[in-house]
Amino acid sequence: MSDAMAQLRAELGEDAVLLSTRRIAGGVEVTAAQDQDDEPLMIAPDAAPNHRAIPPDLARHNVPPALAHRLAEGRLAVALEKVLGFARLPLGPAPLLLAGPPGAGKTLTTAKLATRLVLAGTPPLLVSADGRKAGAAEQLAAFARVLDLPLAIANGPAALGKALARRAAGQPVLVDLPGCDPFDPASARFLAAMLEVAKGACVLVLPAGLDPDEAAETAGAFRLLGCRHLLPTRLDSARRLGSVLAAAAVGLPLTEAGTGPDASGGLEPLTPEGLAQRLATPVRQERT
Repeated sequence: MSDAMAQLRAELGEDAVLLSTRRIAGGVEVTAAQDQDDEPLMIAPDAAPNHRAIPPDLARHNVPPALAHRLAEGRLAVALEKVLGFARLPLGPAPLLLAGPPGAGKTLTTAKLATRLVLAGTPPLLVSADGRKAGAAEQLAAFARVLDLPLAIANGPAALGKALARRAAGQPVLVDLPGCDPFDPASARFLAAMLEVAKGACVLVLPAGLDPDEAAETAGAFRLLGCRHLLPTRLDSARRLGSVLAAAAVGLPLTEAGTGPDASGGLEPLTPEGLAQRLATPVRQERT
């Protein structure tokens, strides 16, 4: 009401005569007169909030309301395909770089993809760009020894460029990038420099179960740095998947998802139908 009165005085002056007030949806309506002017001054209300019910399956997974309303139109699988992007993981001749925040599961995902390529008869070159983190290169080296694969340690753009130049013709390359805080300027610049040298396909590895708003902001920042696909991890243990949908909604097509610790499996392609089934499955209850 105080805002309405202030606007009334600004429009009609201090001599305006207040005739009536009443509450309306989202605000108040004030009727005033000045110099025989019997037309009311209409104070427009704020935009009315969207009170449409969010489908239970989406509400249970903490899907952001705006996104949930877009996904509520028609069958969930059809809406997912329409609103979000789905794509095959870009495992091709160009290097595949796995980026993401610390602890997202990049190294294990790299090992899973390497195992897949070995079983398909196209052994890749493995590159660890996370040699400064204690144990990171050693973890990937252990997988490389089991798979009988070459491993390069490249802790900077120059070393990465030289490692890529030594691969065999047509050999796939998997690059395990260091954990990155995309909101830290130095960390963001380093990631951008690595992507510029590699000239490959960058996939954001992001764990499920995060706060949806945090996931969307993080995914948006990685997209600005050059990531073009999304690979969520921990779908087998996350109780709510709203963060996965929120991250994909920034414009990163969903590819595959980590569903377990097994290096010889533990990845499954994401499809609209499969994701809809996961969203429709009741959230597991805590054990007491």
